[in-house]
Amino acid sequence: MTTTHDETPSAAGTPAADARRGLTGRRKPKSDVQGTRRLAALLLSPTLLVLALVIGYPVLAGFRESLYARGEGLDAQGFVVEGDRFVGLGNYTAIFQGDRAEAFWNAFGNTTFFTVTTVILETVIGVAMALIMNRMFRGRSVVRASILVPWAIPTAISGLLWRWIFQADGAANALLREQILWTADGFPAKIAVVIAEVWKTSPFIGLLVLAGLQMIPRDVYEAARVDGAGAVQQFWRITLPLVKPALLVAVLFRLLDVLRMFDLPAVLIGVNQKSVETLTMIAWFEASNLRYGSAAAYATVLFLYIALIAYLFVKLLGADIIGEARQHTGRSGRGGRRKKVAA
Repeated sequence: MTTTHDETPSAAGTPAADARRGLTGRRKPKSDVQGTRRLAALLLSPTLLVLALVIGYPVLAGFRESLYARGEGLDAQGFVVEGDRFVGLGNYTAIFQGDRAEAFWNAFGNTTFFTVTTVILETVIGVAMALIMNRMFRGRSVVRASILVPWAIPTAISGLLWRWIFQADGAANALLREQILWTADGFPAKIAVVIAEVWKTSPFIGLLVLAGLQMIPRDVYEAARVDGAGAVQQFWRITLPLVKPALLVAVLFRLLDVLRMFDLPAVLIGVNQKSVETLTMIAWFEASNLRYGSAAAYATVLFLYIALIAYLFVKLLGADIIGEARQHTGRSGRGGRRKKVAA
């Protein structure tokens, strides 16, 4: 038989009633919530102001500049006018379909090719470097220092170093016993840029992955060995899942960096070379020729391309992790409530 107790006004202020309200939970007053939001907005306002000045204003100014063209032209009456004139989306139309479309799509293809090939190779080599640096052996500190040397060399110096290696009578042709024009305009120039970029930046991924590996307890591997797991199974079942957050951050940084590649191909091969011309290089070339409107249009398109790649990367590789965490939290929370009710 179930007995229902009504809480009378006289009993509302008793300790038992207060205890029941504390167990069921009581919402914070609306004024406290609004005060917390105001405090959060006040504390975040300096950071948001700096981001608006450093990021927001240049992006908006660049987009505004892309709507204008500088130089001589004819107005509606046929008179010659000089200076900046509003062309709307004319610069973007010229990029995709106009006289600059061929150069744009060539630079877009080169940028995408460098991004895909270098990031894949750097990820594989970087993870291998991290696994080697994480092992206990004699001279490990020397190996770690030597592996990080390429990352410490400035990019311009690295480009000059590899230009000396890839010249006609350089070490690369002497090793291969072939006469390959690595620094000329052609497909070998792409391969030279990929090799130099992978050599320089693979230690970056290795360093971040090594930091993730050092956070994995040794007891996990000992338990896996007791259960009969081999080295390959330990890597796929333990190392890779636990190091995945650090690896994703490293790969994302490298994606954003390679999409903005400029200095290495410019020093190693040279500017205005179709085989290695990237979106950043073509935007710089337009700006150096005082065509700021088209340069701003190239920069805006590159910004949107980078933003899209970053969003898809985080969305596709991060949404499942967040969803699993929420589902796990929801299941544990529901189980906890059931235990409380049962108690």
